[in-house]
Amino acid sequence: MARVLETDLARVTADELPRMPDDLSPENVRVRMQTKIAKLCSIAGLMGTVACAAPHAAATHSSLEIEAAPAPRDVFWENLQRQCGEAFSGRLTLEPPGDGMLTGTEELVVHFRACEEEEVRVPFHIEKEVEGIWDRSRTWVFMRHREGLELRHDHRRPDGTEDRRTWYGGFTAGEGTAHRQDFASPERTARAGVPVGWRVEIVPGERYTYGTTHDGDYDWRIDFDLSRPIAEPPPPWGHRIPPTRRPGPP
Repeated sequence: MARVLETDLARVTADELPRMPDDLSPENVRVRMQTKIAKLCSIAGLMGTVACAAPHAAATHSSLEIEAAPAPRDVFWENLQRQCGEAFSGRLTLEPPGDGMLTGTEELVVHFRACEEEEVRVPFHIEKEVEGIWDRSRTWVFMRHREGLELRHDHRRPDGTEDRRTWYGGFTAGEGTAHRQDFASPERTARAGVPVGWRVEIVPGERYTYGTTHDGDYDWRIDFDLSRPIAEPPPPWGHRIPPTRRPGPP
């Protein structure tokens, strides 16, 4: 039976093969066809490899996009810059017992007054109990460094000279988020024995928050409504006199 099948296969192959040169035997033709089939299989395998490589390339491209995403503190910085030139009203929302800085009845104004590539100056104005009397002594100064952000408090007297207690502040503690950054106070932390510092939150078009923190929680806080810009206030005290940038008592 096997011999009959072999004879039939040879007959069919010889009959159905296209006309070839006389020096090619059916066996040689069969070898050539097998070689072509092997090449086609190799090409198919190569195409499969390329197809398999495509998702890998896409994944690599995606990972590059993720790596190129801006750091949270850089987005936070952009959010600060977006408010430049605008002023907003705010209110006291949290204070510890016995704190006498604010009563909660004052008008509070934050003004994103001066914005440079690596520094943003934000005066904080307080209307005293007597209507029309304003305290314009405070300016929050944000600075951007390669290793993180820095917050300083520029305090001035009415004549523009620096207050004894000025330029205190600290650097960001950790990466933070696009909407919140914590600034550590090494001196206050050493005295308290727990993390102490400042927290600033900004949600464009919604809210700007400044406050002090104790062991990770707010213990004093003021909030400003970013959805309603108001008229720009007068300049803060000492705005024409550059700060010496020498820290006073924290």
